[in-house]
This record gives sequence, C-alpha cells and structure tokens, in this order.
Amino acid sequence: MKTLEELMALRDAAKANLTTREDSSEVTRIVVGMATCGIAAGARPIMAKFVDEIAKRNLQNVTVAQTGCIGMCQYEPIAEVLVPGKEKVTYVQLTEEKVAKIIVDHVVNGKPVVEYTIGAITE
Repeated sequence: MKTLEELMALRDAAKANLTTREDSSEVTRIVVGMATCGIAAGARPIMAKFVDEIAKRNLQNVTVAQTGCIGMCQYEPIAEVLVPGKEKVTYVQLTEEKVAKIIVDHVVNGKPVVEYTIGAITE
C-alpha cells in the first residue's frame, strides 16, 4: 500500500463485504461460542465454515457472531441459531460437515437438524 487512495479503496472493499449487526426481526443470527473452551475444541474453523457456507450460498439476512462461554464446555464447539419468530436452537459437538448440513436444512429450509442439538445429545 503506497497511497491514500489505495488505502481508501481497500477500506471501501472491506465495507462492502461486511454484514452489519442489526436488531432486525428479519435477520437470522448464528452465534458461535468462542471462549477458551470453544477455541480449544475447534470453534475457529467452525465459525469460518459458517461464514464460508453463507457466502457460498449468497444468503442475505444471516449474520454470524461470536460470544464467550455458553456454559456447556463438554459439548463444544457450540453454536446457536436464532431465527426470527422461532425458538433458539443450540447445536453441539460441531464439525465442519455438520455446519454445512445446518446451513442447508435449518437456515435455508427451516428444519432444525435435531440430531445435532443439545436435546438429542443429553437424551
């Protein structure tokens, strides 16, 4: 980067790729637990896979965010999917393959993947 114009062009390109966090009733939120326990269990590649799958499908009104400890360290990596007007769904022991299925089945088609949820694991 050698000029102010190059820096400004880089800033504008980054802004175009950002999804702002809005308190909108139309935005589906995916929240990944990124405390020490989550990171140690592999939450970083899980979060990256959520972002990649959303971008690959060009999904609008879907945001990915991180949070601290969700409180169930033994089930990490954990992500919560919050669809407007629906109950929160907590997915546990995630893998990158599970993330792809969650995006297709739950986020795109509205059908939670029950076998990956905290309810299925604790039964």
